[in-house]
Amino acid sequence: MATSLLTADELSALAEGVKDGSIDVDTGFNTNARVRKHDLASEDSSLGVNVSSIDMINERFIRLFRLGLLEVLRSSPRVNPTRVQILRFGDYLKDLKPPLSVNVVRANPLRGFSIVVIDPAVVFSSLDSFFGGFGHGIGQLPAGRLFTPTESRIIKMILDVFFRSLQEAWAPVMQLEFELVSSEINPQFAQIADENDLVILTRFEVEGAAQSQGFLDLVYPYSSLKPVRELLRGRVQSGDGNEESEKQWRQDLQVAAESSEVELKVMLGQLDITLGDIQNMQEDDVLFFKKPELARMLVNGLPAFDVQVGTLGTQVAVQIERSVIPDKE
Repeated sequence: MATSLLTADELSALAEGVKDGSIDVDTGFNTNARVRKHDLASEDSSLGVNVSSIDMINERFIRLFRLGLLEVLRSSPRVNPTRVQILRFGDYLKDLKPPLSVNVVRANPLRGFSIVVIDPAVVFSSLDSFFGGFGHGIGQLPAGRLFTPTESRIIKMILDVFFRSLQEAWAPVMQLEFELVSSEINPQFAQIADENDLVILTRFEVEGAAQSQGFLDLVYPYSSLKPVRELLRGRVQSGDGNEESEKQWRQDLQVAAESSEVELKVMLGQLDITLGDIQNMQEDDVLFFKKPELARMLVNGLPAFDVQVGTLGTQVAVQIERSVIPDKE
């Protein structure tokens, strides 16, 4: 089969014509078309991982995590979650600067590895609180600075509480067991995924008692949660699903609330008077005020009932006439 190829001189002449503009290059079909780069090997985040369910898991986790820290570190920092994000692993790593406590963990039976990243500010704030300080953080650290054995012990305590709380938070969805695999100070060494692979990031902003601020990151590979997306699409229960225990808990709470003591006061009248008049008051002075039709009963300082004041036998007593609705006062 005969083929017609351009010679070297013809190719050179064609290139010169394109370069000097004598040959029009804006011809052809679909010259105004726009393209968008797409990697066929990358994960697609539209495959159905329900991040709102992860948000609910994180809310439950925070309550458990704060109680756990109070038990072991003698401090209860404020922990606020940010919105769950799905992003590329390379984009996440580029914003992190060592040293950090980067912990690679396995969450069985999920496949792959996840990471828990702890800001040094959280470590030093917890260390200070544990030894009786005010929870002060620390300034910028050198990039190659390693954690001391004492600091590593505090990190282990934080991780133990973290894993225990996260396991209980996931319990309504599925049973997970967390295992620490390795620890680093440079996040570049924790390669749980390729740079273009998607990960699911939850950042917990931690604020200590001395206004020290840091963060705690939990990063799942997107591929590890994709097999359980059907479970995440279902509603995440806030409890353990045991209706009988929930009913008993409500009954116990009601009994405890009903047996609590409150202070009742009956206000017979109210005067508007200046401080100067009070300072000038003498013995036998009389204060005049208009007695209201009904007295006001206060419960722990809050208006609750309008009452009639009278006697019952030898006791002064009140009779409730109507409830007070604060919005209508």
